[in-house]
Amino acid sequence: MKTILAVLLIVVLVGVGIWLWKGRSPGGTVTFAGEPLDLARIEHEYPLSIAQRESLTPERLKEYSQEQVDQIYGRLTAGPIPDGPYDGDLFLPRGTDSETRLGEILGGGLKARLAKIGVSKTEALGRVLWKGKVFYRNERVLRNRVEDLALLAPLTGGTTEGIQKQSVNGRDEFLLFPAKLYCGQSLLDGRRESVIIDYAYNDDIPGYQERPDALVGRNGLRIRDEIRMIRPGFYLGRAYTNRMFLLNFTLFNAEVANRDGPAFAAGGPVVEDCWPGEQARKTVAR
Repeated sequence: MKTILAVLLIVVLVGVGIWLWKGRSPGGTVTFAGEPLDLARIEHEYPLSIAQRESLTPERLKEYSQEQVDQIYGRLTAGPIPDGPYDGDLFLPRGTDSETRLGEILGGGLKARLAKIGVSKTEALGRVLWKGKVFYRNERVLRNRVEDLALLAPLTGGTTEGIQKQSVNGRDEFLLFPAKLYCGQSLLDGRRESVIIDYAYNDDIPGYQERPDALVGRNGLRIRDEIRMIRPGFYLGRAYTNRMFLLNFTLFNAEVANRDGPAFAAGGPVVEDCWPGEQARKTVAR
């Protein structure tokens, strides 16, 4: 049971939740290049327009193959480091044997167990366990949101003592798995930085609980996430364990989207907290 919970924790670590996405118009169609995957050439020849970014949603991203998701990520910059609570969703690599991939990464008898769980069921269980992330921009730290600790009892010792709580969207949630937040090199695209969510030294962060926070740290699964902005309030991310790619995820904050989205759609400037790289970027309005 503990082993299966550990697998699910990896899946939900990226901050999954219920995505309430309404009223988006499919105003553009993203163009993709064929092989080989040359992100610099793809960005030069097929820059993402504002309309194409507006057309992207978490559900639509799930329809793409992993190579297509990689191409989208490679055409993005980090944007501003987020602040406050974000809801999210995850999706495993499409166009590959995702179950076998997870089994190979995590080892041993997990392969057969994951095959029984199935990708869709694994994702669904992740959504039950995890509700999102909270960014503390000024402190450069992050915590993950859990509503119900019952399923995690074998990993928490069955107690909530010492675990921080916060009200998000009118619901009380536990805050677990702290991480450090900074700008750093992408493991996919070294041409520019991403916002890094690093669990390696989470035991240095106030509020750290050895059970279960140590599971994802430097002596555990060595989780490291990175994100880039699709548009204000909406980020595309990649989760790694021990520098091996695991899954994709999205993060969304409706307040930020409503506040800053109209200016972005009108072609306004974007704040870049991380190094955007040296490649000349084309501005494509629609």
